[in-house]
Amino acid sequence: MNNFEIGDKVSVIDDAIDGVVLKINNNEITITTNDDFVLTYKKEELVKINKESLTNLFSSKNVSQVLSEKAEPIKRSFTKEKKSKKEDFVLEVDLHIEKLVPSKKGLSNHEILNIQMDTAKGQLEFAIRNRMQKLVFIHGVGEGVLKSELEFLLGRYEQVSFQEASFQKYGFGATEIYIKQNIR
Repeated sequence: MNNFEIGDKVSVIDDAIDGVVLKINNNEITITTNDDFVLTYKKEELVKINKESLTNLFSSKNVSQVLSEKAEPIKRSFTKEKKSKKEDFVLEVDLHIEKLVPSKKGLSNHEILNIQMDTAKGQLEFAIRNRMQKLVFIHGVGEGVLKSELEFLLGRYEQVSFQEASFQKYGFGATEIYIKQNIR
């Protein structure tokens, strides 16, 4: 059984009463409750509260440990999803004239536009031939001449749809092209 001493913290077994041992008289123990009432109980009606053991009981694990124990284990799927490498690959074509020719000296605006459009058409045909699904033309902002010419070129292909490319990745001067593939 419990050996009580004056000053021990105790709890009444059948009631929600806690207190501190004030006096011990054979089998009867007098306690002062948390509400400052003085009550007397038999030894068998009380249980000693060891504050340190309770603290250790509840604080030995942190919240994340408890939650990880409670969380249901993740069920593994044994069917492996196959992701085509073609879906991940995006052909990015920079149509800035500096990227296409070693020097633009002596080239007129018309010649520059023709070089850019020939490159765009060649890369688009390459992407269609190689069954690529996505293509990005980086054309820059400028006056919008190259962009409007690209839109005219792309509009002639039935299997092609296009839109502004991601602003976060390319800024304002890029067009994203989707090539619809016929499943063979």
